[in-house]
Amino acid sequence: MRICGVELKGGEAIISLLSSEGETYNVPDCRQKSFVISNSENAETMRDFHFAFGKLIEDYRIDEIVIIEREQKGKGAGSVTSFKLEALIQIIPVNVSLVSPVAIKEQLKRNPPQVDFEGLELKRFQKNAFEAAYAFHNMTIYKTDEA
Repeated sequence: MRICGVELKGGEAIISLLSSEGETYNVPDCRQKSFVISNSENAETMRDFHFAFGKLIEDYRIDEIVIIEREQKGKGAGSVTSFKLEALIQIIPVNVSLVSPVAIKEQLKRNPPQVDFEGLELKRFQKNAFEAAYAFHNMTIYKTDEA
């Protein structure tokens, strides 16, 4: 199974890939660590993001996209651009799941990664996206209700 974890922050989609075979995990190299959208009002910019993200998913043969949920209103609410990005990701023809930060923390507590994050050769800003992919994979394996 190949999973793409996604954290949407403002006008940015931060990604981390995770693949697994049995109980062996791998964090494959990826040509892109994030997508930055500077002008979400421009339809061409949004089409370019959708094409580039979809192409990445196709090229790396991703089976599942996991997006970290954001609050829809209130002080910690996600930005309008982040919700636009989420919608564009959801229409890519691959399974897309939303996972709450609480569910991610619970899975990491139950089944912590057996490797130090610094040893994964990911950038520090990719940690949340990696954790989302890892937690979702564990939810799938252990068939928890959150997945």
